[in-house]
Amino acid sequence: MPKRVRTGLVRTDILKRYIERFRKQLGLFQPFLSRKRSTTPIEAFDDAAEELISQVYGQASDELEAYIYAKTGEAPLVPEEAQESGMQDIERESLHQRRQVLERCLSDLEMRYRIQVSRQAALGGKSLTRHTVEDYMSHDVRSVHRGATIKEAGRLLQKYKVGSLIVDDGSRYIGIVTDSDLSRKAVAKGLDPNQTTVMMCMSKPVVTIEETESLAEAVAIMKKEGIRHLAVTADRTIIGVLSLADLLRAYGDLAESKGR
Repeated sequence: MPKRVRTGLVRTDILKRYIERFRKQLGLFQPFLSRKRSTTPIEAFDDAAEELISQVYGQASDELEAYIYAKTGEAPLVPEEAQESGMQDIERESLHQRRQVLERCLSDLEMRYRIQVSRQAALGGKSLTRHTVEDYMSHDVRSVHRGATIKEAGRLLQKYKVGSLIVDDGSRYIGIVTDSDLSRKAVAKGLDPNQTTVMMCMSKPVVTIEETESLAEAVAIMKKEGIRHLAVTADRTIIGVLSLADLLRAYGDLAESKGR
């Protein structure tokens, strides 16, 4: 199955997803503040909020510690805000402190998102050496089991509108099969598409590149290996694919920026 990892608070797609989750969490918190009846117990809400903060910032983060203290009404990171609220009711004060922690997390993520959007917009006039793989890679990892037939693989390629599928054995990735592989290794040899498995046509091992590498490095690897698709990794875990079509798109953007 496709594997995904959190690669840090640096990618706009991840940041946008986190922002949406925090906004949703704050929306779910409103009934507690307005004293309306919530369908979710406060304990369940706290568990979900702590899990979200932990996923985004880490289990040892100041943000998570602040929320845990806020839950007990002792938030040491927001004492002035608590005092200014003038709340005498400890439970009510604790609710406001929880909200403040979540709002600070949201504001931080929104700021990070704006910075990354500005950074990516500035990449338009830079060369392939300055562009990184993550700027043009596909973040969807499409996979197929090694025992699937090449006919099934072909259907998946058509369904997802991609040129390659990562091959897995149920627990790890072991190869890659491309539309070119199906043409050269299967169709051209007259192999039965209903009986021939993906494993007989795939290329192995999977050639990879880290998401932080430059597009120039990706071009060099593709040229050296004679391939058109690279599996993109973050900390050695596959998180996407960079294709020749993606590189052509990068060249097009570069040419357009030079013509301005």
